[in-house]
Amino acid sequence: MKILLDTSDVKAIKRISGMFPVWGVTTNPAIVAAGGVPLFDLLPAIRDAMGGKGTLFAQVIAPTVEGMIDDAHKLRERVDNLVVKVPVTPSGLQVIKELTAQNIPTLATSVYGAAQGLLGVLAGAKYVSPYVSRIDAQGGNGPEVVSELQALLSTHAPEKELVAASFKSPRQALECMLIGCKGITLPVDIFDLFIADPAVGIAVKQFEEKWQNTFHQENL
Repeated sequence: MKILLDTSDVKAIKRISGMFPVWGVTTNPAIVAAGGVPLFDLLPAIRDAMGGKGTLFAQVIAPTVEGMIDDAHKLRERVDNLVVKVPVTPSGLQVIKELTAQNIPTLATSVYGAAQGLLGVLAGAKYVSPYVSRIDAQGGNGPEVVSELQALLSTHAPEKELVAASFKSPRQALECMLIGCKGITLPVDIFDLFIADPAVGIAVKQFEEKWQNTFHQENL
């Protein structure tokens, strides 16, 4: 499966990419605004932090069809293999359809329902991202929506990929992995929590102490 980071924190991207094969990095307008770095400066910095590898995702922001298409072209001029994120709205579906005709890859985002997500990929999006924790916050069941959408894709668009997003806990992400998501995009803090169990550090320290007490050396 593909694990992506959902962040504009270049230092964190570099740190995690150094220890794990991160497949890509996603951003959205809110994440970029929170970081304070202009998007067209940020994207090359993210690419460099990943060692020139991986796939970048960035979202259009214009309110009109024409504006979103123009945004997409500007993003692709900055990073030529970038995947353009487009919200699944009536205007967004038009944009996805047009960009697909131009051979520009897209991710259908702001997805809160399985049928909505399916429309995004049938319009041409290569990827689709349901918002797991946001669905939960509205009284829905995020993992259930992911499961339904995954089933729809398997039946109607098996070549498309579900990239679950919007997580508030490692458990939410794990549930989506168990469902069979081909990809998940994690905030940095959630990624770190997967390997932050205090018991792990205690076990490693015990191994080191017993080894050093017996052999009086730190290495093999």
